[in-house]
Amino acid sequence: MKPIIALTADSLIDHSAVINQHDADMAPTAIKEAIVAAGGIPIILPFSLTTEPDEAQINQLVDLFDGLLLPGGPDVDPTFFGEEPIPQIGRTAYRKDAFEIALIKKTRAVHKPIFAICRGIQVYNVACGGTLYQDLATQDTAYAIRHAQAAPGNFPTHHVRIAQDSRLAKLLGNSSYVNSRHHQAVKQPAPGLRVVAQAADGVIEALESINDDSFLGVQWHPENMWQVQKEQFAFFADLVARAAAN
Repeated sequence: MKPIIALTADSLIDHSAVINQHDADMAPTAIKEAIVAAGGIPIILPFSLTTEPDEAQINQLVDLFDGLLLPGGPDVDPTFFGEEPIPQIGRTAYRKDAFEIALIKKTRAVHKPIFAICRGIQVYNVACGGTLYQDLATQDTAYAIRHAQAAPGNFPTHHVRIAQDSRLAKLLGNSSYVNSRHHQAVKQPAPGLRVVAQAADGVIEALESINDDSFLGVQWHPENMWQVQKEQFAFFADLVARAAAN
């Protein structure tokens, strides 16, 4: 049996005069294709725009999959980590945050593996008790790299340093050349997580769980690079392998 990998959905909302004709729940095709290539079966988990998830719903959803992938998406609502929004914050989606945080907590409780990308590493950190920079350029005094790159999203633009004694180093080595499409980032890592990659300006680029192999998250977008930079495929193969062994 191939392991089932769940992806949380984003929501495309139609703001035209034709109400409800073009709204859609979606997940990145590049991630779905990477999961298939790694030997997994992807499923998409949408969230409700009108109601917060209840415990029974979350429990039933978690029973459906063997591993969870948290893709990129909108900014994380800062009220989830005890702050009010600053003027520089981008689009947020409160219902999506509430759904993903509940899903993360239950998935962690039953020890199913998780891999997170960009917004995914941020919302995972918040779900576990960490904090974020709402906007790097205005809140991080050491900010010195353009993390919201102008280059096409599949092009790498800066390097990251990887901790030698990390699981991430076993996948990529001691450094990697990565793309960068974000203006929020992890500020204070949550208890139980360790920083395993940083950019030259100190921005946190990867976290992993300390006591087991249940979580790995990166700030860049390997789904846009794995077809050319073959080493980036290792993340999807690793998630599928962890899910199959769970």
